[in-house]
Amino acid sequence: MVLTCTPCENSPQVFSAADKVDSKAGLAPLLLTVVELVRQLLEAQVIRRMEAGILSESDLNRAAESLQQLEAQVLHLCEIFEVNPADLNVNLGEFGTLLPPPGSYYPGKSGTNPSILELLDRLLNTGIVVEGDVDLGLAKLNLIHAQLRLVLTSKPD
Repeated sequence: MVLTCTPCENSPQVFSAADKVDSKAGLAPLLLTVVELVRQLLEAQVIRRMEAGILSESDLNRAAESLQQLEAQVLHLCEIFEVNPADLNVNLGEFGTLLPPPGSYYPGKSGTNPSILELLDRLLNTGIVVEGDVDLGLAKLNLIHAQLRLVLTSKPD
């Protein structure tokens, strides 16, 4: 059920698959990579809840079916845009890759070289609060001020 993704080679390019993809694909590889990141995050949360005994049999079946359908859609879009599913990843330089190598990560187990997916999964599992102020302006004028407070967690209320 896991889509096979391989890490990008260490290179200065942010998205190394761009050279291999037909130019008509445009942003498709990047968008498909983000969708695959979200799919794998959801899958990790389903596994965590399954192992904790939180999901009923019917919940687990629905989640598994939905994840399989999402994976099938990602693979179908890869065919349409002529993108190799193995190229769905982003190398973030010193930060590592967006997705882990296939079979190298299991929720709750720590790896030696964590990917962004693993870090996001850990943050969602423990929870994090992000606060900040954002000022948007033009011509040295602050026109919009936003105070943000974001709570990220996978724990139900």
